[in-house]
Amino acid sequence: MKKILLIGDSIRGGYDKYVKMAFDGEAEVYYPAENCRFAAYIVRYLYDWKSKLGCGDDVDLVHFNVGLWDDLILLDGKPLTSLPVYCEYLDRIFGMIKIFFPKAKVIFATSTPVQEELFTREKRYNRDTELYNAEAVKIAAAHGAEINDLYTLTANAPVEYHSDLTHFYTKEGTELITNQVISVIEKALDIKAKALDYEALFTKKEDFIGV
Repeated sequence: MKKILLIGDSIRGGYDKYVKMAFDGEAEVYYPAENCRFAAYIVRYLYDWKSKLGCGDDVDLVHFNVGLWDDLILLDGKPLTSLPVYCEYLDRIFGMIKIFFPKAKVIFATSTPVQEELFTREKRYNRDTELYNAEAVKIAAAHGAEINDLYTLTANAPVEYHSDLTHFYTKEGTELITNQVISVIEKALDIKAKALDYEALFTKKEDFIGV
């Protein structure tokens, strides 16, 4: 049976359990219970998650995203992680994945757009997310990773697909993102997922420690 590891912030938290359901019987799907937050946090805790989850070295695919915490503008007017530092950490993450999961295919998912006008204290701007995504895509390509472009997927989604200023935890938003994640994994591993009945599965907006 294939092994899939999902790493990412609260965007991942909106689809991980549904991906696990979809691949039940075809693949073991692992992901940390916690929000993986920002790039430096993943560098620090990737091995810890590997050990705690017990997924072993023989993971077949790692699908991950990171960036929305990094480009968050804090109260001093600066991002949590400057773009050059973000790029450095992202490069390290790809390198660590190769060390910890040597046989794994890697898919990097771009960060999704936000309703920037709703931010009041800390700020987030889609122009920054686009910039961070663009640099991340270059680094991912240099490491031979595939890109799952969740930003483009959701950029023109109806406002009703948003559940708050950052997330897409509505049924429609969840279905849109989850189906694309499932699709790229199916193609990468040549396996078939079960169809999900979102009407039956999705009963309420999920609450996660967000970004």
